[in-house]
Amino acid sequence: MDDEQQRPDHGPLAGFTVGVTAARRADELGALLQRRGAAVLHAPAIRIVPLADDSELLAATKQLIDQAPDVVVATTAIGFRGWVEAADGWGLGEALLERLRAVELLARGPKVKGAVRAAGLTEEWSPASESMAEVLDRLLEEGVDGRRIALQLHGEPLPGFVEALRAGGAEVVGVPVYRWLPPEDLGPVDRLLDAAVSRGVDAVTFTSAPAAASLLSRAEERGLLPELLAALGHDVLPACVGPVTAVPLQAHGVDTVQPERFRLGPLVQLLCQELPARARALPVAGHRLEIRGHAVLIDGELRTVPPAGMSLLRALSRRPGWVVSRAELLRALPGTGRDEHAVETAMARLRTSLGAPKLIQTVVKRGYRLALDPATDAKYTDG
Repeated sequence: MDDEQQRPDHGPLAGFTVGVTAARRADELGALLQRRGAAVLHAPAIRIVPLADDSELLAATKQLIDQAPDVVVATTAIGFRGWVEAADGWGLGEALLERLRAVELLARGPKVKGAVRAAGLTEEWSPASESMAEVLDRLLEEGVDGRRIALQLHGEPLPGFVEALRAGGAEVVGVPVYRWLPPEDLGPVDRLLDAAVSRGVDAVTFTSAPAAASLLSRAEERGLLPELLAALGHDVLPACVGPVTAVPLQAHGVDTVQPERFRLGPLVQLLCQELPARARALPVAGHRLEIRGHAVLIDGELRTVPPAGMSLLRALSRRPGWVVSRAELLRALPGTGRDEHAVETAMARLRTSLGAPKLIQTVVKRGYRLALDPATDAKYTDG
């Protein structure tokens, strides 16, 4: 019962803002994040061409029905299901399934295996790791010289995969199950970019490589790419669902975090560990002050702080215990005002938000300082 009473009424992501670039399953990811307390900024960075409207898929499907491949590699569950459904819509469903029953069918991972079996087919092999590298190793060990291999593409880059097969003598036929295009409405993407470069988000999640590439491309179009890369390199955590998704970011020198299991749930759990660990926690005026993206925890109690107040608090926390001048705090405030009275107004609101006015001390004619506890003062103020 005591544990129940002591448990905080906020989630591990309370006080943090997370950007979501996903087009597919964005609602599911957003709900998982919000359930854990995060504020979510949704900006689908891509859109998907409907399968039934895609002439490239129709042409590839007819080609495979007319000329049988030796191997078909199914890479995503949604893609495989969509392929079969699209073929049904074109009146080619039975012909496609009949063709797939007669070839060596490889499924990348358990979810794809489930989609294959739901279609009444049986895969010949599936790696436990969900790794395309393991699929490639198996194919190369079997020998691919002279073999015709159909690869269900899924919008993700497959670095080296197709090249390695062709180098081994295979003919590779791409099956473009769905294609990614930039979003029709760039407004949300631009708002996410603005928030990222101004540090208005604490993390950005990526669940597909095309979404990562699209966000980077839009930043470049707007002349914001250097600022975005700087933000992702330091203050804004880039979280990818897996290593393939991270490829466009890594190509720009951005290090990402990824869960061990490439799923939305583990991705959210990773954020629940990483973001609180990055928050600044200080012993101030007998309290534990933890500074998060748009809120603070005081002795574990969540308090929302206005943006101007957060700017002041961050400026003070960069040198805890030291006096920060009004002029310096004015520069930290959003906007370009010159009236130091704005600092006093924002400081009054900040103290009200914190509910513990003694956390921040006024030093007459000099400025303000965080009232760092004496026992720890030397640790933060020396050097």
